Amino acid sequence: MYGTDEGQTATVAEYIGTVLTDRGHDVTTRYVTETSDSIVDDVDAVLIGSPVINRKHLRAVVAFVDRNREALAAKPTAFFQLSFASAIPSNWARDGAQEWVDALIERTGWQPDRVGLFAGAVKYTRYGPFTRLFFKLFSAVTTGDTDTSRDYEYTDWDEVEAFATDFAALAEQRVAADTPQTDDRVAMEYKRESPPTEQARESPLTKREQESSPTERKRGRRLAEVGLLAGLLSVVYWLVRRQSVRQS
Repeated sequence: MYGTDEGQTATVAEYIGTVLTDRGHDVTTRYVTETSDSIVDDVDAVLIGSPVINRKHLRAVVAFVDRNREALAAKPTAFFQLSFASAIPSNWARDGAQEWVDALIERTGWQPDRVGLFAGAVKYTRYGPFTRLFFKLFSAVTTGDTDTSRDYEYTDWDEVEAFATDFAALAEQRVAADTPQTDDRVAMEYKRESPPTEQARESPLTKREQESSPTERKRGRRLAEVGLLAGLLSVVYWLVRRQSVRQS
């Protein structure tokens, strides 16, 4: 299940579905508002995705998780998030992206087994004037991609594929553990070919928790926001000055 705004999250969800299908799984990819809550009980594993819009996940996604948190807790689950912050190679941006996931977990009580933090896209050609100007100013002090006549995609598809493959391995192991094996040879073959177990593979969330606490991430993000605001104001001042010089 996924929610999307400008379509990039839908593209990622469909790509993940392709990766899982190629691995031999029967995959259903649906927009969250078109999905019945009962689907959680009908599948072996659940993967949910959302973009970050105005520093929040889509309401429909959060509501779906909140309504189904008990059913989700009984399944192998994963969450993937798309944000512009994940396109910025800096600690404050990385911590900011993780903070949104922390907020989702705290609000809903859902703890996904795997978390994917992916860069999304800046689609200038689809934005209104205000949003286009905001992203242009923001990009001027981060990525430098300010040509509003085109769109920019930052999603790392190799990273998305690795995330999907890792989650598929986890789900396969969980399902195999819950299914009685009648053939010891099949069980041994599966064990030999499977990637490291969940205990052996550190989840992204656990790794980030070890790097910095939620309090430290919030403090660092606030300081970064102050610095970013100062940078944006500087860009605005420069644009106004340049316009003034042209008119004089």
